[in-house]
Amino acid sequence: MNKKKFISTAKDVINLEIKALQNLKKNINKSFSEAVFQIANCQSKVILCGVGKSGLIASKIAATLASVGTPSFSLQASEASHGDLGMISKKDILILISNSGETSELKNIIQYSTRNKILLIGIVSKKDSILYKASDIKLLIPKVVEAEGIVPTASTTSQLALGDSLAIASMKYKKFGKLDFKKLHPAGSLGAQLKSVEDIMITGKKIPFVRENVKISKGLKILSEKKLGILIVINKKKEILGIITDGQIRRFNQIKKNFHNFLVKDVMTKKPINIDKNEFATKALAIMNNKKITSLIVVNKNRPLKAIGVVHIHTILQSNIS
Repeated sequence: MNKKKFISTAKDVINLEIKALQNLKKNINKSFSEAVFQIANCQSKVILCGVGKSGLIASKIAATLASVGTPSFSLQASEASHGDLGMISKKDILILISNSGETSELKNIIQYSTRNKILLIGIVSKKDSILYKASDIKLLIPKVVEAEGIVPTASTTSQLALGDSLAIASMKYKKFGKLDFKKLHPAGSLGAQLKSVEDIMITGKKIPFVRENVKISKGLKILSEKKLGILIVINKKKEILGIITDGQIRRFNQIKKNFHNFLVKDVMTKKPINIDKNEFATKALAIMNNKKITSLIVVNKNRPLKAIGVVHIHTILQSNIS
């Protein structure tokens, strides 16, 4: 086979799958909405099952659902008739995936769900199939042309896309947000990008607070002790008045004689930039890059005048946040 035909083959396969997805998109209807409603309101588990390639798709969809707040797992169809049916309870939702809807390994599972009145959602391509007829909610995938006429490609792509759509729609229905997502993804590079400012901020006695009427000379000592390159200027009520950077102090020293006798409030920048503790650390990094600063005061949006921490660019970078 000529190497140039490899590219042609790739494009042909992709075009088959694009066409399948376009037809699937046109076929989304009220049954999809009902499936989302049931999944989002499930009081137990969502269990997915398929045979062969559809079984692999079932595992992926179950993982996606679980990652966005819907307890889910996939069941091996071949093991279901050997005791694994006991994993399914009456409050569960069962999603069976089969292109033909006639796969013999699924028949015992269908009978079990019917006998125990377990809600069955069928993802299938044939209306005259056992699975389609038995399903409480029928998600029909339009007939597709597979690669070389036989290899499961366009059908599995459609199944996967439909499963992803169910997961995202149910996530939105439940208002499962980024902070919820973060709790389920604490590790790896994704976990790092989902860290909040609160997760990495410097707190307590490490915060470089200084009173407004303190002399610069004392402020310098605090600046040296805390080693963050900034001072947060506060009043008697411990409310934020301003910020001083070590760069400001150096510049002030160059233009003022006896600058040690000046008060902190004479040097500070009023209304410093701050960030809410629940914002993502990636946003803090973006602000720092944009404003060309190295630290941000952290506040609680309900009490914006009180500093509860400091987030420093070094801490962000050490956390592998970019």
